[in-house]
Amino acid sequence: MKSTSARRFATASQRGFTLIELMVGLVLGLLTVLVITQVLSLAEGKRRAITMGGDAQINGSLSIFSLQRDIQQAGYGAAASPDALGCPVKRKFDASGTAATFTLAPVVITDGGNSGAPDTITILQSNTPNFSTPMLLTGNHAQTDDHFTVSSSLNASVGNLMIAVPKTQSTDVGCALFSVTSNTSAATTTLSGTNVPHVAGAGALTKWNQSAVFPTAGYEAGSYLLNMGSMVLRTYSISGLSLKTDDFTPTSEAVTASVLYPQIVNLQAFYGKDTNGDGIVDTYDTVLPTTSAGWMQVLAVRIAVVARSNQYEKEPVTTEAPKWDVGATSTFTGLTPSTCHGTSKCLPLKIDHVTEWEHYRYKVYDTIVPLRNVIWNS
Repeated sequence: MKSTSARRFATASQRGFTLIELMVGLVLGLLTVLVITQVLSLAEGKRRAITMGGDAQINGSLSIFSLQRDIQQAGYGAAASPDALGCPVKRKFDASGTAATFTLAPVVITDGGNSGAPDTITILQSNTPNFSTPMLLTGNHAQTDDHFTVSSSLNASVGNLMIAVPKTQSTDVGCALFSVTSNTSAATTTLSGTNVPHVAGAGALTKWNQSAVFPTAGYEAGSYLLNMGSMVLRTYSISGLSLKTDDFTPTSEAVTASVLYPQIVNLQAFYGKDTNGDGIVDTYDTVLPTTSAGWMQVLAVRIAVVARSNQYEKEPVTTEAPKWDVGATSTFTGLTPSTCHGTSKCLPLKIDHVTEWEHYRYKVYDTIVPLRNVIWNS
């Protein structure tokens, strides 16, 4: 038989927690869960901000790389003879098509305006698989002629797009785009070492051969042809907060649009000009040259892109437009950069066209690209 003290000990050891003890434990558990939740939420927010910042860095870097690569190659074939720069090139696809023109220049900047809206950049270059050299006309070419007589048609191939450049430019005599053909049924329509035919036809490329693009007075001997291959005529612009391109299509009058990189909100560009002939850029502006002499002053293009993070922040994180640091000595015609970062100068880059722009973060990427094909041929 158990003793009374043993029964009392067993009863006391099985008593458990009191209500107060349980409530204290619950409160401590809730506080612990709250602290852990706040730590995880903060860590997740930081992780998203870092990840989205990395995305902005990638998009901005790739955008500036794509622009730099094309601008470095701009003018190849087209700037082979500097006196041709600035010539309006007339083109017409099919007899029933509408004639259009583009400027024979390596890079054409279309300014977005004084409000700081995004600019557009159009790049022209030859992409012939062989080297591109001018072909000198040894005979006159009437408006209705179907071939050019040249000193040498080196590297010319059927289907190449070419630009005819007059010996002397004027308001009545400009440049013209045509396509090389070859038909052995006649000597004048056969591509040879001294003959470059351009017979109109129903083919996709031969439709460019419209006599209406040639000047009424034709081209005199001493004019020349530029071999553009299938020709790169590419326009960079900002559309829907993305960097996109519109590419010339050799087989039609249509353009091919491509979206390159998202979250690019602004694109700004300036011509770097040597106005005193010392071979050094001394001013930047967006003024489109109107003469070959004016184009020869353009030695470089300066560009900047603004990339936005994709992360929407609940609280405003951007209070002013990002600044483009252009250095302490750069001169901009018509603009007065503000002092920043000590002795440097900065230009503000427009971002307030973006919905709720204050709730996103931004990065600026910039570079200066020499127009080497212009410099080498000068």
